[in-house]
Amino acid sequence: MRFDGYRVVVTGAGRGFGRSLAIALSRDGAEVFLSARDFRAAETVAEEVRHAGGRAHAFECDLADPESVREFATTVGEVTDAVDVLVNNGAPYLDAGGFLEADDAQVAATIAAGATGTVLATKALLPLLLRSPRPDIVTMVSGCGEYGNHRSEAHEAFYAAKAAQSGFTEVLSKRLRPQGVRVISLYPPDFDDTDPLGPAWDAERSDGDALTARSVADCVMFAIGQPRDCYIKSFYFEQA
Repeated sequence: MRFDGYRVVVTGAGRGFGRSLAIALSRDGAEVFLSARDFRAAETVAEEVRHAGGRAHAFECDLADPESVREFATTVGEVTDAVDVLVNNGAPYLDAGGFLEADDAQVAATIAAGATGTVLATKALLPLLLRSPRPDIVTMVSGCGEYGNHRSEAHEAFYAAKAAQSGFTEVLSKRLRPQGVRVISLYPPDFDDTDPLGPAWDAERSDGDALTARSVADCVMFAIGQPRDCYIKSFYFEQA
Protein backbone atom coordinates (compact mmCIF):
# COMPACT_ATOMS: atom_id res chain seq x y z
CA MET A 1 0.00 0.00 0.00
CA ARG A 2 1.06 3.58 -0.65
CA PHE A 3 0.81 6.21 2.09
CA ASP A 4 0.52 9.32 -0.06
CA GLY A 5 -1.22 12.04 1.92
CA TYR A 6 -0.48 10.44 5.29
CA ARG A 7 1.09 12.64 7.94
CA VAL A 8 3.06 10.48 10.36
CA VAL A 9 4.77 11.54 13.59
CA VAL A 10 7.62 9.28 14.73
CA THR A 11 9.24 9.90 18.11
CA GLY A 12 12.77 8.72 18.78
CA ALA A 13 13.46 8.98 15.05
CA GLY A 14 17.07 10.11 15.23
CA ARG A 15 18.46 6.59 15.08
CA GLY A 16 17.60 2.90 15.23
CA PHE A 17 14.15 1.66 14.41
CA GLY A 18 12.61 5.14 14.45
CA ARG A 19 14.92 6.18 11.64
CA SER A 20 14.26 2.96 9.75
CA LEU A 21 10.49 3.29 9.98
CA ALA A 22 10.54 6.97 9.03
CA ILE A 23 12.56 6.28 5.90
CA ALA A 24 10.40 3.29 4.97
CA LEU A 25 7.17 5.26 5.36
CA SER A 26 8.50 8.21 3.39
CA ARG A 27 9.48 5.89 0.53
CA ASP A 28 5.84 4.88 0.33
CA GLY A 29 4.66 8.48 0.17
CA ALA A 30 4.10 9.53 3.78
CA GLU A 31 5.07 12.97 5.03
CA VAL A 32 7.02 12.34 8.23
CA PHE A 33 7.44 14.47 11.35
CA LEU A 34 10.52 13.29 13.21
CA SER A 35 11.48 13.99 16.79
CA ALA A 36 14.64 13.24 18.74
CA ARG A 37 16.14 14.51 21.96
CA ASP A 38 19.00 15.90 19.85
CA PHE A 39 17.61 18.07 17.06
CA ARG A 40 20.66 17.41 14.90
CA ALA A 41 19.91 13.68 14.92
CA ALA A 42 16.33 14.28 13.79
CA GLU A 43 17.45 16.72 11.11
CA THR A 44 20.03 14.25 9.78
CA VAL A 45 17.30 11.66 9.22
CA ALA A 46 15.01 14.30 7.72
CA GLU A 47 17.78 15.16 5.25
CA GLU A 48 18.10 11.49 4.33
CA VAL A 49 14.36 11.42 3.60
CA ARG A 50 14.51 14.61 1.54
CA HIS A 51 17.52 13.39 -0.39
CA ALA A 52 15.45 10.38 -1.45
CA GLY A 53 12.63 12.65 -2.60
CA GLY A 54 10.41 12.43 0.49
CA ARG A 55 8.90 15.08 2.75
CA ALA A 56 10.22 15.36 6.30
CA HIS A 57 10.25 17.79 9.23
CA ALA A 58 12.62 17.61 12.19
CA PHE A 59 11.86 18.55 15.79
CA GLU A 60 13.59 18.45 19.14
CA CYS A 61 11.72 16.60 21.87
CA ASP A 62 12.96 15.25 25.18
CA LEU A 63 10.27 12.77 26.17
CA ALA A 64 11.44 12.92 29.79
CA ASP A 65 10.58 16.65 29.92
CA PRO A 66 6.84 17.48 29.89
CA GLU A 67 7.45 21.04 28.69
CA SER A 68 9.53 19.75 25.78
CA VAL A 69 6.73 17.37 24.81
CA ARG A 70 4.17 20.17 24.86
CA GLU A 71 6.40 22.42 22.76
CA PHE A 72 6.94 19.61 20.27
CA ALA A 73 3.20 19.06 19.81
CA THR A 74 2.60 22.79 19.49
CA THR A 75 5.28 23.13 16.83
CA VAL A 76 3.92 20.16 14.87
CA GLY A 77 0.52 21.87 14.96
CA GLU A 78 2.07 24.96 13.39
CA VAL A 79 3.23 22.87 10.42
CA THR A 80 0.15 20.71 9.85
CA ASP A 81 -3.51 20.94 10.83
CA ALA A 82 -3.85 17.18 11.42
CA VAL A 83 -1.82 14.04 12.08
CA ASP A 84 -2.88 10.66 10.71
CA VAL A 85 -0.48 8.39 12.60
CA LEU A 86 1.51 8.78 15.80
CA VAL A 87 4.29 6.23 16.28
CA ASN A 88 5.41 6.14 19.91
CA ASN A 89 8.90 4.81 19.30
CA GLY A 90 11.03 6.95 21.59
CA ALA A 91 12.13 5.05 24.70
CA PRO A 92 15.74 4.86 25.89
CA TYR A 93 17.16 1.38 26.32
CA LEU A 94 19.00 0.68 29.55
CA ASP A 95 21.39 -2.17 30.27
CA ALA A 96 23.58 -1.17 33.17
CA GLY A 97 24.86 -4.67 33.86
CA GLY A 98 22.63 -5.31 36.85
CA PHE A 99 19.84 -3.84 38.94
CA LEU A 100 22.16 -2.09 41.41
CA GLU A 101 24.62 -0.89 38.77
CA ALA A 102 22.26 1.72 37.29
CA ASP A 103 22.26 5.01 39.16
CA ASP A 104 19.03 6.69 40.21
CA ALA A 105 19.20 9.26 37.42
CA GLN A 106 19.42 6.52 34.77
CA VAL A 107 16.45 4.69 36.26
CA ALA A 108 14.34 7.85 36.48
CA ALA A 109 15.20 8.96 32.94
CA THR A 110 14.42 5.55 31.46
CA ILE A 111 10.99 5.36 33.06
CA ALA A 112 10.20 9.04 32.48
CA ALA A 113 10.95 8.94 28.75
CA GLY A 114 9.52 5.51 28.02
CA ALA A 115 6.43 5.58 30.22
CA THR A 116 5.51 9.16 31.07
CA GLY A 117 6.82 10.43 27.74
CA THR A 118 4.62 8.04 25.78
CA VAL A 119 1.52 9.09 27.73
CA LEU A 120 2.27 12.80 27.41
CA ALA A 121 3.17 12.65 23.71
CA THR A 122 -0.09 10.83 22.99
CA LYS A 123 -2.07 13.31 25.07
CA ALA A 124 -0.43 16.33 23.44
CA LEU A 125 -0.87 15.06 19.87
CA LEU A 126 -4.35 13.57 20.27
CA PRO A 127 -6.14 16.79 19.22
CA LEU A 128 -4.27 16.69 15.89
CA LEU A 129 -5.06 12.99 15.48
CA LEU A 130 -8.76 13.59 16.08
CA ARG A 131 -8.77 15.95 13.08
CA SER A 132 -7.78 13.06 10.82
CA PRO A 133 -10.32 10.76 9.15
CA ARG A 134 -7.95 7.81 9.74
CA PRO A 135 -6.19 8.27 13.10
CA ASP A 136 -3.85 5.54 14.32
CA ILE A 137 -1.61 5.41 17.39
CA VAL A 138 1.21 2.87 17.11
CA THR A 139 3.37 2.08 20.13
CA MET A 140 6.59 0.09 19.94
CA VAL A 141 6.28 -1.66 23.28
CA SER A 142 8.81 -4.53 22.80
CA GLY A 143 8.71 -8.04 24.21
CA CYS A 144 9.80 -6.62 27.56
CA GLY A 145 6.26 -5.34 28.00
CA GLU A 146 4.73 -8.77 27.49
CA TYR A 147 3.60 -10.45 30.70
CA GLY A 148 6.06 -13.10 31.84
CA ASN A 149 8.83 -12.09 29.47
CA HIS A 150 12.26 -12.33 31.08
CA ARG A 151 14.56 -13.15 28.19
CA SER A 152 15.98 -9.69 27.55
CA GLU A 153 19.15 -8.46 29.24
CA ALA A 154 17.52 -5.04 29.63
CA HIS A 155 17.56 -3.34 33.01
CA GLU A 156 14.52 -3.68 35.25
CA ALA A 157 13.74 0.02 34.72
CA PHE A 158 13.35 -0.62 31.00
CA TYR A 159 10.99 -3.49 31.78
CA ALA A 160 9.02 -1.14 34.03
CA ALA A 161 8.71 1.47 31.28
CA LYS A 162 7.55 -1.12 28.76
CA ALA A 163 5.02 -2.62 31.17
CA ALA A 164 3.63 0.88 31.65
CA GLN A 165 3.33 1.36 27.89
CA SER A 166 1.49 -1.95 27.62
CA GLY A 167 -1.04 -1.05 30.29
CA PHE A 168 -1.53 2.42 28.86
CA THR A 169 -2.18 1.26 25.30
CA GLU A 170 -4.51 -1.50 26.47
CA VAL A 171 -6.93 0.90 28.16
CA LEU A 172 -6.41 3.59 25.52
CA SER A 173 -7.57 1.26 22.75
CA LYS A 174 -10.86 0.71 24.55
CA ARG A 175 -11.48 4.37 25.32
CA LEU A 176 -10.52 5.83 21.93
CA ARG A 177 -12.20 3.22 19.76
CA PRO A 178 -15.60 5.00 19.89
CA GLN A 179 -13.85 8.08 18.44
CA GLY A 180 -12.50 6.09 15.51
CA VAL A 181 -8.90 5.97 16.75
CA ARG A 182 -7.09 2.65 16.31
CA VAL A 183 -4.46 1.91 18.95
CA ILE A 184 -1.88 -0.62 17.78
CA SER A 185 0.88 -2.10 19.95
CA LEU A 186 3.89 -4.14 18.86
CA TYR A 187 5.79 -6.47 21.17
CA PRO A 188 8.87 -7.56 19.19
CA PRO A 189 11.83 -9.32 20.78
CA ASP A 190 15.32 -8.05 20.04
CA PHE A 191 15.76 -7.70 16.27
CA ASP A 192 18.47 -6.85 13.76
CA ASP A 193 18.38 -3.12 13.08
CA THR A 194 19.12 -3.28 9.36
CA ASP A 195 19.86 -0.01 7.57
CA PRO A 196 16.98 1.01 5.27
CA LEU A 197 19.50 2.69 2.98
CA GLY A 198 21.73 -0.39 2.75
CA PRO A 199 21.49 -3.59 0.69
CA ALA A 200 20.51 -5.73 3.70
CA TRP A 201 17.13 -3.96 3.88
CA ASP A 202 15.93 -5.64 0.69
CA ALA A 203 17.63 -8.98 1.32
CA GLU A 204 15.48 -12.09 1.18
CA ARG A 205 14.18 -13.15 4.58
CA SER A 206 13.37 -16.75 5.41
CA ASP A 207 12.36 -19.07 8.23
CA GLY A 208 15.14 -19.36 10.80
CA ASP A 209 16.61 -15.92 10.14
CA ALA A 210 16.75 -13.34 12.90
CA LEU A 211 13.87 -10.87 12.96
CA THR A 212 14.80 -7.66 11.14
CA ALA A 213 13.75 -4.03 11.36
CA ARG A 214 12.37 -4.40 7.83
CA SER A 215 9.93 -7.07 8.98
CA VAL A 216 8.85 -5.04 12.02
CA ALA A 217 8.35 -1.97 9.83
CA ASP A 218 6.29 -4.08 7.42
CA CYS A 219 4.02 -5.04 10.34
CA VAL A 220 3.46 -1.38 11.22
CA MET A 221 2.67 -0.44 7.64
CA PHE A 222 0.41 -3.46 7.21
CA ALA A 223 -1.65 -2.47 10.27
CA ILE A 224 -2.10 1.20 9.42
CA GLY A 225 -2.80 0.32 5.79
CA GLN A 226 -5.86 -1.80 6.59
CA PRO A 227 -9.42 -0.58 5.96
CA ARG A 228 -10.96 1.18 8.94
CA ASP A 229 -13.16 -1.79 9.79
CA CYS A 230 -10.00 -3.86 10.41
CA TYR A 231 -8.63 -3.24 13.89
CA ILE A 232 -5.33 -4.98 14.61
CA LYS A 233 -4.74 -4.21 18.27
CA SER A 234 -1.48 -6.05 18.94
CA PHE A 235 1.40 -7.87 17.28
CA TYR A 236 3.08 -10.55 19.36
CA PHE A 237 6.20 -12.24 18.00
CA GLU A 238 7.51 -15.74 18.64
CA GLN A 239 11.06 -15.45 19.96
CA ALA A 240 13.38 -18.02 18.40
